[in-house]
Amino acid sequence: MGGIFIALIVQKFGGSSVANAERLRNVAQIVSDTYRAGSDVVVVVSAQGDTTDDLIAKAAEIAVKPPKREMDMLLAAGEEISISLLAMAINEAGIPAVSLLGWQAGFQTDSKYGAARIKSIQTDRVHLELSRKHVVIVAGFQGLCKYDDITTLGRGGSDTSAVALAAALHADKCQIFTDVDGVYTADPRKIEGAKKLSAITYDEMLELATLGAQVLNNRSVEMAKKYRVELEVLSSLAGGKVPGTIVKEVVMEKMLVRGVTKDTDTARISVIGVSDVPGVAYQIFSKLAAKGINVDIILQSIGRNGTKDISFTVGIGHANEAKEILGKLDILTNLDVVLDTNVAKVSVVGAGMETHPGTASKMFEALYSEDINIQMIATSEIKISVLIKADAADRAVSAVHRAFFS
Repeated sequence: MGGIFIALIVQKFGGSSVANAERLRNVAQIVSDTYRAGSDVVVVVSAQGDTTDDLIAKAAEIAVKPPKREMDMLLAAGEEISISLLAMAINEAGIPAVSLLGWQAGFQTDSKYGAARIKSIQTDRVHLELSRKHVVIVAGFQGLCKYDDITTLGRGGSDTSAVALAAALHADKCQIFTDVDGVYTADPRKIEGAKKLSAITYDEMLELATLGAQVLNNRSVEMAKKYRVELEVLSSLAGGKVPGTIVKEVVMEKMLVRGVTKDTDTARISVIGVSDVPGVAYQIFSKLAAKGINVDIILQSIGRNGTKDISFTVGIGHANEAKEILGKLDILTNLDVVLDTNVAKVSVVGAGMETHPGTASKMFEALYSEDINIQMIATSEIKISVLIKADAADRAVSAVHRAFFS
């Protein structure tokens, strides 16, 4: 006679889900219901509400450029508060719970403060607490480096913590609870007629996350794909009772387009009149790569009269640094390096685009109908991205969404 199967579920709750006492009790109820249904439960939690922003503001009151190590020490306090409060709430609900900081849960990272990468997770303590029938609540976004210093994982770090822990524990499912009840074809708070997807592939979700959809962090999706962790996006406000969106390897229904996104966290840099000789592009982009600046869309004009123009996009946070680096390159001496931060990237994503010609023309027609000019275009097998003026981004998303989902 076989033993009873006990599922292991990792549940992640973001800052808005635990923002106050009422929401903490709501999360405690969701966790308790999962536990009482017979599952082992590990919970990963972010800092409450605007706590991280408040801590950053406190640091700014003290130092113009605080040391990154000390910023990690400061910011990690946000999750310490939320995990202990949630543990209290779950215990009040009659379920035994224990809170663990990232290092107590075994998260080992590199020493890149503020943007650390997870190197390994030693799960002994988590397994011990689960064997005691505790709900284990883990502080997301943080770990410990080889110098025994606390580190933070950067933007979206709690999503990454949850997926990494699910992979290390061989969990049956990783549920990401947010303030929306799944992944939509566009932001449902802004686009009328946005439709919720019952399922989406890792690749599609990764593209959407990278291109501006703020439901999941792209690092977490990348990790889920690598370790085959099945994700489910659910609403914490609906108590987890409304079906969400499953993120997995294969989706049977091949929709032409899965979603339309916009990304205003982007800037365009143009170098005008570059010498039309081999090696120029290499010198430009190798310098940027050496400084850790990621380049997205690249456009190079056809060389004329011995010169050409090169334009590309970077994250807006790296824009001024990128322009400064290019200004110091000998090959660009006396050339115009033009920075434009008034731009946005609008994209369509869908695995079905591979086998359906005409997707680009349909998108471009929608933009033309709104008299929106396209500055740059980038494509792959499952996405088309265009760069446009930032003030036209919302109109563009609406028009493109209507074209594909009317």
